[in-house]
Amino acid sequence: MTGVVVYRGMNRATLDRQYSPSSRVRSLPAYLDEYRRLSEAARHDHPVLTGLAYGPHPAETLDYFPGTSTSTSTGTGTGTGTGRPPLLVFVHGGNWQALGRADSAFPAPPLLAAGAAVAVVEYGLAPDVGLDTMAGMVRRSVDWLLRHADGLGFAPDRLHLCGTSAGAQLAAMALLPDPFDGPDVSGRIAGAVLLSGIYDLEPVRLSYVNEALRLDEAAALRNSPLLLLPARPAKVVVARGGNETEEYIRQHERMVGALRPRTAVTEVVADRRNHFDLPYDLGVRTSRLGSAVLAQMGLEGSTT
Repeated sequence: MTGVVVYRGMNRATLDRQYSPSSRVRSLPAYLDEYRRLSEAARHDHPVLTGLAYGPHPAETLDYFPGTSTSTSTGTGTGTGTGRPPLLVFVHGGNWQALGRADSAFPAPPLLAAGAAVAVVEYGLAPDVGLDTMAGMVRRSVDWLLRHADGLGFAPDRLHLCGTSAGAQLAAMALLPDPFDGPDVSGRIAGAVLLSGIYDLEPVRLSYVNEALRLDEAAALRNSPLLLLPARPAKVVVARGGNETEEYIRQHERMVGALRPRTAVTEVVADRRNHFDLPYDLGVRTSRLGSAVLAQMGLEGSTT
């Protein structure tokens, strides 16, 4: 290998490639076009409340797809949430620099068919918004949803937070106490679903991705959930595609290993999926990921 070694025996070009998941697929634009097309269809075909503001920043908005009764579910929600559907909150990816709720409603239809409600969260993007602020936005979205659970009609004790790629890092951060005195939602999340995530940001700091994020060493540590996990986080599904770079695989394996002593973990490796099409399986009962997510949400016995 030529060039200066910057991380784990890799030079900068190799590290950049390892943190470019598009290097493993034929066409990233094709996936992005499909995200938008399927998201438009989801909003067209299902009742949805769009552009709900959960915070003061213009990007702090979400789309909410109401769920249906869970009377046939095996879920065991208690308190004020009894009889209401669970909620899956979806946090999109995009290397913290791209996409939004307009492109990210595509996982909703199978989840709605299974009896869940779905919220699709938008947050500010780099370089205009820093990673600390993004993590705070996701926490605020969860706090806002929980405070409005009665009006929206989902069970507040059955909120599950799901993120893919960069969104998985942000979702994992919400499992930790907020270090900046914002709303602490860590004890109010029933379960998490982490897809193809980056959980230790030191290699990100040393890669091309940091040109937009502008992380220093302290900020990378502060935003590395793998290194900051609480003693007893919420139960978690941790999944990746079979076609991922070696660094994404390593990040996945380290996160699974760190979580296992602390909480109930379901690991999924979807052999025929990649970084970009893995979220298509959310809520699809015949897939390993969908089955695991629906089981975690207490919807394994519901009717599709």
